[in-house]
Amino acid sequence: MAETDRVAYDQAVEELRLREYPMLQGTTYLDHAGTTLYAKSLIERFSTDMMSHLYGNPHSASNSSQLTTRRIEDIRLRLLGMFRADPAEFDVVFVANATAGIKLVMEAFRDQEEDYWYGYHRDAHTSLVGVRESASHHRCFSSDAEVEEWILAQDTQPASSTLALFAYPAQSNMNGRRLPLNWPRRLRINRNSNVYSLLDAAALVSTSPLDLSNSDDAPDFTVLSLYKIFGFPDLGALIVRQRASAIFDKRRYFGGGTVESVVCLKEQWHAKKETIHERLEDGTLPIHSIMALDAAISVHQELYTSLKEISKHTTFLASKLYSDLLSLTHGNGNKVCHIYQDISSVYGNSSTQGPVVAFNLQTQHGGWVSNAEVEKLAAIKNFQLRTGGLCNPGGVASSLDLAPWEMRANFSAGQRCGNDNDIIRSKPTGMIRVSLGAMSTLRDISRFTDFVREFFVQDAPPAAILPVTPTHTEPPTWGRFHVESLSVYPIKSCAAFSVPPGKAWEVRREGLAWDREWCLVHQGTGAALSQKRYPNMALIRPSIDLEEGVLRVRLVGHLQKNSTVNEITVPLSADPRLFSDHSMYKEANAKVCGDDIKAKTYKSHEISSFFSQALGVACHLARFPAVGNGSGPLACSRHSKPHLQKKQKASDMHVPGAFPELRATYPGATVSKPILLSNESPILTISRSSLNRLNELIKAEGGKAAQAEVFRANIVVAENLDCAPGTEQAYAEDDWRYLQIGEQYFEMLGPCRRCQMVCVDQQTAERNQEPFVTLSKTRRFDGRVYFGEHTSHLPMEDTATPSAQNPTISVGEPVRAFLEDEVHDDDEGLSALLHH
Repeated sequence: MAETDRVAYDQAVEELRLREYPMLQGTTYLDHAGTTLYAKSLIERFSTDMMSHLYGNPHSASNSSQLTTRRIEDIRLRLLGMFRADPAEFDVVFVANATAGIKLVMEAFRDQEEDYWYGYHRDAHTSLVGVRESASHHRCFSSDAEVEEWILAQDTQPASSTLALFAYPAQSNMNGRRLPLNWPRRLRINRNSNVYSLLDAAALVSTSPLDLSNSDDAPDFTVLSLYKIFGFPDLGALIVRQRASAIFDKRRYFGGGTVESVVCLKEQWHAKKETIHERLEDGTLPIHSIMALDAAISVHQELYTSLKEISKHTTFLASKLYSDLLSLTHGNGNKVCHIYQDISSVYGNSSTQGPVVAFNLQTQHGGWVSNAEVEKLAAIKNFQLRTGGLCNPGGVASSLDLAPWEMRANFSAGQRCGNDNDIIRSKPTGMIRVSLGAMSTLRDISRFTDFVREFFVQDAPPAAILPVTPTHTEPPTWGRFHVESLSVYPIKSCAAFSVPPGKAWEVRREGLAWDREWCLVHQGTGAALSQKRYPNMALIRPSIDLEEGVLRVRLVGHLQKNSTVNEITVPLSADPRLFSDHSMYKEANAKVCGDDIKAKTYKSHEISSFFSQALGVACHLARFPAVGNGSGPLACSRHSKPHLQKKQKASDMHVPGAFPELRATYPGATVSKPILLSNESPILTISRSSLNRLNELIKAEGGKAAQAEVFRANIVVAENLDCAPGTEQAYAEDDWRYLQIGEQYFEMLGPCRRCQMVCVDQQTAERNQEPFVTLSKTRRFDGRVYFGEHTSHLPMEDTATPSAQNPTISVGEPVRAFLEDEVHDDDEGLSALLHH
């Protein structure tokens, strides 16, 4: 249909709607998804039927019962006729909803004498995914190509003798993309006869026809959601291909009306009824809902003619909505809508794309807009939208690039479908879905586009509010430094994990992601183990595997001889109790750096033996906190310690000039910062130039140079190679007040007090005298030895940018240092952030 004809058609439909149904004035289909054009006629026709006839339980010979039986069988045939399904080839079973139909099929396979294999497509609704729990083996196909390859490959699962079920949606309920309908036929041609097909057609037939006229091409089982087609009544249907009906012969359960005879006393025997629907429709049917279905089919056909015409109409509207939303841009030219369109689908082509647009909104800076906020505004404007995970876990995960461990971690952090916690680590956890139907018009499309434009398009970018405001535009320290290395210490006092160069690493308010979240606790005292007493902990090497979502721990050096196992893995998910045996975990008291904490202790014998054998001391692995991970309210009760603040007058120096004059406390410097298992502060920063100066003094005395690892710093800042020779600024960090690393800002909290643990060689676990001896001679103040700076991240006030929603830093990024006189002390934005 040409666009001019379509506009005229829409105008005619709108005039009809407002003339016949004035109560719909000012509303749209998006406003009232349950209110259809034929609502008034449907209810009136159904009401007339109910007042004109008496319907009784069909399991009887009374007049009312026989009338019910005749009417239901007529409606059953009428429903099959909608999909051109020959009653000789198909039967239809009335169920509560599409999910109930899926469950009927699942129970039939579960009741077979042999186990069965189950395969399902990534785009499957949650109800299809759930079938896997009863299968002995199952597989999720991540793409159409995988399905095609599997259909043609005879030597892949399932084996020729194995009973199997393959299920997929005709249309994704997430983004409306339509999947191939020829897979059932091709399965029969290329696979063995033990492989059955289950098609979820609920989303497809709400606006599009389904042709089952050729039973050789049709699925063995097709589930429908009738209320999605007609709005009323609330019913579902399972269409069964007669040649696949034998799968129900082993069904164990029977209900009232599904058997001809039952023997209970002394013998246990029953005789099933003959037809498929008689055997599967347990108990009394929802007879009045089925009568309402008859009225619904009639009104639907009178107003809209057919699903084919509805498909033409909604295909045009979806294409229009898609192009309108895609064209929206902010004042800086950035897109407003990120639309999740499958590469195989084309809007305007009804064979590949249904009338659904799934998207998320972005700010002008590229940050994500909370779906919860969109839904609140939509409710005020009378748009009833679907947001969240959309009951499509595979499709949402692939579209949003969410790894399994991220989804488990998000769940542990409190994320639930529909709650406000819908942006975690700069990724949305769900999306917005707009669905169009027979009663939608061009006016509906324009109203919704205007709604998005009014509330979410930003014309002029606001002035950026930075955590640090320099007194001049180019401080002399800008461009001199870069991040030489980033390290996290997943298990307290064990070896570091070096962040790979170029890898953006998340910065949380407690420090770098995964830093000091685990510890080893003594089985007797509950105290956390430390390298001070157990230097061999340096040979326990944890690493973060984000692809697999696990913490890998391996032993190196002579520890490999102590244990029968040299590597274990632990889930990264914030609370593994949710995803494993509850007995694996229990809460226990532990003591870390003098603080009493509640730690989650792993009670796996394998894990405890691994660490106990390696160190020669009975210990458990523990985690703190088990939930939170910086994404929600903190479960931890630990906070940073007060630090030596700058600009307080120093009373004495052990070595004159070796330590800077201390200065007065500045705003926010004494504000407590949340920490996990680190000793004193969220982040520790050291300078390569300072380490070089220290090593020069060590080597001058004939000692062994210290490696950066012994200081267990998270961030090592180095001067750039193009700096003039001989201009290294050793201990320049003593004067730094703030750092900018890439787009992130950090506050320097004060110098780090060192202990003899810096003398443990992190490669061999041997104890040395250096570098502590030289440090005590050159960096001692009031009897305390200092090296490095305690640091904490400063969150940005504007949270609408990706860098604010998911703060990250990486190796190689430029570092900008701010000195005391290079920052405005009275800056309101800075003051607010420092006291946040």
